[in-house]
Amino acid sequence: MNINFDSLKPVYVQIAEAVEDDIINGSLTEGGAAYSQLILARELHVNPATAAKGINLLVAKGILEKQRGASMVVAHGAVERLLQERREDRVRALVASIVSEAEKIKLSEDDVIAEIKQFYRSLEEGQDA
Repeated sequence: MNINFDSLKPVYVQIAEAVEDDIINGSLTEGGAAYSQLILARELHVNPATAAKGINLLVAKGILEKQRGASMVVAHGAVERLLQERREDRVRALVASIVSEAEKIKLSEDDVIAEIKQFYRSLEEGQDA
């Protein structure tokens, strides 16, 4: 887990995203223990309050939950929620970028859709796109 202290993205957001990555890649499993704020703070050389803020983001999203008598655990269904959220966010960003560029170069909606369909056809045919 790495934090870029020079990034414009707040450290606590980077912490939350790094924990999400570990959930998606299976380093942390659903129903299993998650990192504590003290461990995150020590490993990442950040203030425990900053680590707690990152954890609290994930609690608010339902990705982590506090279990009575235990520390934070990864919520059941967290992987699918994270994958769905990332799919939606990234696809939306990509589409916005494509539409913005298409408008600049005077491509119509139909032209963009045709290009996307052609790209998929070439993938299905095993050609380099």
